[in-house]
Amino acid sequence: MFKMNTKKAEQWDLIIKPRTPLLNLELQELWRYKDLLLLMVKRDVTTVYKQTILGPLWFFLQPVFTTLIFTVVFSEIAGLSTGSTPAVLFYLSGLIVWNFFSETLLGTSKTFVENAAVFGKVYFPRLIMPLAKTVSGFLKFFIQLGLFLMVLAYFRFVEGFSFALNETLFVLPFLFLLMAMLGLGSGIILSSLTTKYRDLIFLINFGVQLLMYATPVIIPLADVPVKYQWLMKINPMTPLIEIFRYTFLGTGTFDAWGLAYCTGFTLVLLFIGIVIFNKVEKSFIDTV
Repeated sequence: MFKMNTKKAEQWDLIIKPRTPLLNLELQELWRYKDLLLLMVKRDVTTVYKQTILGPLWFFLQPVFTTLIFTVVFSEIAGLSTGSTPAVLFYLSGLIVWNFFSETLLGTSKTFVENAAVFGKVYFPRLIMPLAKTVSGFLKFFIQLGLFLMVLAYFRFVEGFSFALNETLFVLPFLFLLMAMLGLGSGIILSSLTTKYRDLIFLINFGVQLLMYATPVIIPLADVPVKYQWLMKINPMTPLIEIFRYTFLGTGTFDAWGLAYCTGFTLVLLFIGIVIFNKVEKSFIDTV
């Protein structure tokens, strides 16, 4: 008769256990699931335009069409000034920055609602999904940034628009990171709230569209009446758009205090978002 050796501890590759502390985020799990993150990014990039006729060309067509409409409506018809900067460059520079933020926010805000079936069956760090949206948004942003640089080169060598890159060029990687973190933090907070309050789903798209008018996408910050400038300055996206334009076009302003405010606001928002997301993911399946 054989006896089982109960003293020898069993070795497991993965132990799934409840996470009770609110601040126990276990972010190291994200690195262990990096392959899944890459797969989700590939899925987001390939499936969006998979059954479309023009495919990835929509990455270029969307900002181009929007820029042309803004140029005709706001510059030609409404007569809004863009200063010494050609209207096309002014609107395109603001749009690609704003689109990156808004699409990251909108994409991550649907995390729980869109992935409820997967979350209820398979275990993996739930932050993988909003992170995948953010990384795929980065890819789209850099494609549109390349489009902006080509249009900028056209105006420089064909139209004779004079500009000089500023020393803030080295700040751009940090700027791009802030855009992604701001969109991610806002999105996961909204995603956590929509699991219980479904009305927010209808308000998010509308709210993001309205928020664009509180940023210098359409009108330069310097042209806004002084008594209303504070409304734009409390928007953390304002210094990001202004610095982006200042770097490439020489217009706008480099506000160090605005950048510091945006950095602090983004870090706090992202931390709060991750904590709320971590709390909601434990019980969201009961309400979705």
